[in-house]
Amino acid sequence: MQHFDSLVIVAIAALIHASFQMSVSVLTLLSSHTLGAKRSQAKLIRLTNSYTAGVAVMTALLLSFGAVLVSGLFGNKIPAILWVSLCGLLFGLGISVWLLYYRKEQGTSLWVPRDVARHLSERTKATKYSAEAFNLGLASVLGELLFIVGPVLVAVFILVKLPSAWQLGGVGVYTLISLLSLLIVNGLIGSGHSISRIQKWREDNKSFLQFAAGSALFVLGFYLYVEQVLTPTVMAAARGV
Repeated sequence: MQHFDSLVIVAIAALIHASFQMSVSVLTLLSSHTLGAKRSQAKLIRLTNSYTAGVAVMTALLLSFGAVLVSGLFGNKIPAILWVSLCGLLFGLGISVWLLYYRKEQGTSLWVPRDVARHLSERTKATKYSAEAFNLGLASVLGELLFIVGPVLVAVFILVKLPSAWQLGGVGVYTLISLLSLLIVNGLIGSGHSISRIQKWREDNKSFLQFAAGSALFVLGFYLYVEQVLTPTVMAAARGV
C-alpha cells in the first residue's frame, strides 16, 4: 500500500504538469501552420503524433535522468533539507504561476523568455517532416522547464525511494498523465475539430487553469512538508523522549 500511495503522489505531480500549456500551445501553432500550408489531414496527424511522441520521450528522459542523478548522490534516502528546499520551490512556483504564467494580454501567450518563444514559433512554421515535429516536441518540454521542474522533482524524489520495478511503473504513470491535456487536444485536432474553437476554449478557461495549477503546487508543497519533514521530525523527537 505504501508503494501505491507513492504512485498517487507521482500521479498528482503529473496532473499539475499536465495543467501547464507550453506543449499544447506549440501543438496548436504547429497544426495551424500545417493547415495554413494546405497540407492533408493525414499529414497533419503524422506531424501532431510525432510531436506528441517527442514530448513523451523528453518527459520520460527528464524523469529518468533526475532519478538516476538523485539516486547516485543520495541513494534512496533524501535528506530533509532537500525536502524543505523542494517545498519552498513548490510554494515559489505556485506564486509565480498565479502572477506570471499568462502574459497580461489577449490570447494564451505564456510567460516564457521571448527568445525561447520566438524559436519555438519559428520552428513550428518550418516543420514539414515527422522527425522535425518529434524534435519540436523535445524542445517544447525544455522550453517550459522553469515551471515543470517542481512537479518533476517531486516525482523524482518519490521514485528513488521505490523498488526498481515500481520506479519504471512510476515513470510510465507520470509520463502518461502529464500528457493528458496534450493527448486530448491532439485527439480533437486529429478528429477534425477547429483550431480556433480549441483556442477559444483555452482562452476562456486560462484563468481557471492558472489558479488551479498554482493552488495545486501550494497544496502539494504543504502535504510534502508535513509528510516528509514535519512528521519524521516529530516522530524522532517522540522516540527521543
